[in-house]
Amino acid sequence: MAKLRVGIIGAGSISGSHLHAYSVHPEVELTAIADMNGERAQEKAASYGIPHVYDNYKELLANPEIDAVSICTWNNSHAEIAVAALDAGKHVLCEKPLAQTVDQALAVQEAVERSGKLLLVGFVRRYADQAQLVKQYADSGQLGEIYYAKASAIRRLGNPGGWFADASRSGGGPLIDIGVHMIDLCWYLMGKPKPVSVSGNTYRKLGNRSHIEGLSFYKAADYDASLNDVEDLANALIRFENGASLYVDISYTLHAAQNEMSSKIYGTKGGVEIDPKLVIVTEQFNKIVNIEPQLDHLTFQFQESFDLEIAHFVDCCFGKAEPISPVEDGVELMRMLQAVYESAELGTEVVLNKDAAAPAAAATREGV
Repeated sequence: MAKLRVGIIGAGSISGSHLHAYSVHPEVELTAIADMNGERAQEKAASYGIPHVYDNYKELLANPEIDAVSICTWNNSHAEIAVAALDAGKHVLCEKPLAQTVDQALAVQEAVERSGKLLLVGFVRRYADQAQLVKQYADSGQLGEIYYAKASAIRRLGNPGGWFADASRSGGGPLIDIGVHMIDLCWYLMGKPKPVSVSGNTYRKLGNRSHIEGLSFYKAADYDASLNDVEDLANALIRFENGASLYVDISYTLHAAQNEMSSKIYGTKGGVEIDPKLVIVTEQFNKIVNIEPQLDHLTFQFQESFDLEIAHFVDCCFGKAEPISPVEDGVELMRMLQAVYESAELGTEVVLNKDAAAPAAAATREGV
């Protein structure tokens, strides 16, 4: 049986989910790993029996034995590495976001088109069993016209610091880190309508709150309490060409009583709460009915969803499936994210022009 020979670029925390998923797939051979921290790359290679280890991604891409790569690096390198990988003849699974700007995302799309290779964007929430079931409900018309969605990912204390809190490497704070997933999941389930305007706000009020005691939270490997130039909180209203709208609010830290994760879509025939637990709401016999599907899990399963995403990527590389999260969707999400930051900076609603490149304000901003 032919195997897909895979290289991993970036050996940080998220690479672990990719490595696990590839390691249990019968049609994959983990061939190489690269990270500018050579020691970290060596550790991951030893754990997964990976024969080739590099401290430069370009050396990995020059290896003719590699068919496909996962990009698990800082956000500011996603587009550059994706273009290089495609031009080197590799299929690509790129962690979200696809880029830091619309211009960069468009450059990746152009590389896909000229190379003829596949690029899958790591919108892992799409691949969860719950999301795929809701997609079937939506696409079959059982929810009717989907006209509104709302998503929240509120952390009361959860700024991971390190590169996540460094705008030059991340491109932003919770919006581009967590918000990209929440916006994407709702947009995908709504049928991917064309966004036409965005009104957004970002706030930098609380910092990383490193002085708080008694509550633990995830910290990046390069956590530095003195470094934080990203937003604490972002919210946005996104309007679509078909009249539908999506509201989202996302925080790293907020004076909230508890953390909150919710995503909901509403149609003329029914609605769905995907998070925190899947519930489908409809009407039957003049009664409101809440339906709880019989699945192994009604909540989002992190590693299981990565396993499903990467199994789909492998199928796409072998020509067995069409991408669920293609490069075009990565570009469209980048338009929405960038418009939120631009709207917040300008203090006004931003009207999106699909044919335009990066909005000037967002393209030139140095921080958030």
